[in-house]
Amino acid sequence: MIKLLKYLTCFSLLITLLQAEENKPTLVVYTYDSFAASWGPAPKIKEAFEKTCNCNLKFVSTSSSITALRKIQLEGSNTKADVLLGLDKSSAGIARNTNLFINHNIDTSKLNLPVKWNDKEFLPYDYGYFAFVYDSLKTKKVPKSFDELLLMPKDFKIIIQDPRSSTPGLGLLLWIKKIYGENADAYWKELSPRILTVTKGWSEAYGLFLKGEADMVLSYTTSPAYHIIAENKTNYKTANFKEGHYGQVEVSGILKSSKQKKLAKQFLEFTNSEVFADIIPTTNWLYPVITTKKGLPKEFSSLEPASKMLLLEDDDIEKNRKKYQNEWLNAIK
Repeated sequence: MIKLLKYLTCFSLLITLLQAEENKPTLVVYTYDSFAASWGPAPKIKEAFEKTCNCNLKFVSTSSSITALRKIQLEGSNTKADVLLGLDKSSAGIARNTNLFINHNIDTSKLNLPVKWNDKEFLPYDYGYFAFVYDSLKTKKVPKSFDELLLMPKDFKIIIQDPRSSTPGLGLLLWIKKIYGENADAYWKELSPRILTVTKGWSEAYGLFLKGEADMVLSYTTSPAYHIIAENKTNYKTANFKEGHYGQVEVSGILKSSKQKKLAKQFLEFTNSEVFADIIPTTNWLYPVITTKKGLPKEFSSLEPASKMLLLEDDDIEKNRKKYQNEWLNAIK
């Protein structure tokens, strides 16, 4: 009889716990595949945030954040997304023009960014600089500018991402536009023979590079930190271009259609917390937007810093993005 009572008590407790779990609200975050991967930031962020929110945090990934935005647009009022995470400063205008997002109303006074931030809809959570990554064991002669890239041997190949579907791809498009202006399409025509392939997103491009398919791949100045920390390899380097490097500030935003707006705001606030900032460097391999007591891993100090951050004005990007993309398409045909 006593054993039966103990069994019933345990069973009742289990049912109560299961019901409590089912009653927790679920916050759905759409993002890009490398962020949500088992080796990306998502697992640690999910664990840390769920300790504070009494909720379930669910990440839904696509090949890129721009693709995630397109998914939301296609789903319309039926989208399950509460938050979109992973667009950057250059692509936020695409999302803003959809009128699908609300103001975050979060204090940004503690942000530590190389640029001023006054965007009311999108909140930054990390930043970095685009760069070409190469293997120093295989590539001895390294271009130090876009002009020098054109002077590399004819069999020297690079892998880039599509600016219509990838934030790094868009970053490269704007990087070249910033440097060459009206002559950008002419530069693309000269560069085209050196482009091995154009991938939809970053993960595919970097994977092909690691397999030895090309000499360089478009990535970030911080990408070598992954190889140093996770693999104890120091042969991956970035080509430091004397013109400077185009900057990326990654952001998140709250969907107007979300039924969990309060929870979504709590999550955005969490992306500007020390807990979140300490996770980013060794999972997303970029710089956090706030300064923490823990600071950056010592391996980051060995990275060659970008000479300067280049950016185009937001209005210029939003007004001319499609024009720039069409120039690129015509030039690389």
